[in-house]
Amino acid sequence: VQLQASGGGLVQTGGSLRLSCAASGLTFSNYAMGWFRQTPGKEREFVAVISASGSTTYYSDSVKGRFTLSRDNARNTVDLQMRRLTPEDTAVYYCATAKGPSYTMLVFSIRRDPRSYDYWGQGTLVTVSS
Repeated sequence: VQLQASGGGLVQTGGSLRLSCAASGLTFSNYAMGWFRQTPGKEREFVAVISASGSTTYYSDSVKGRFTLSRDNARNTVDLQMRRLTPEDTAVYYCATAKGPSYTMLVFSIRRDPRSYDYWGQGTLVTVSS
């Protein structure tokens, strides 16, 4: 299984970026997909997750209303559209496959726990300047 994250870069406060994660080596449509982010010295933080079908999404409170997660099961990709970015969004962003079935993402403690995900992309750096 390979997950390739892309789309990171430098953007000013208030700007937008679109991250993409391309998956291979798995039946993509069987997996819920999540995004996490991490800054130096901090734990990996849950950002959002989307169900295998794409019908359900969950977001962390810190990004709700600004980020939109979507997927294309025909192209094996999941995209994170980020808007109204702030310096607090600066981090390395990772995509990951959920271990369990999509319905387990209903449980907050499961979807926010990095241990609920097994395959991870290499990360893409997002830097938001003030």
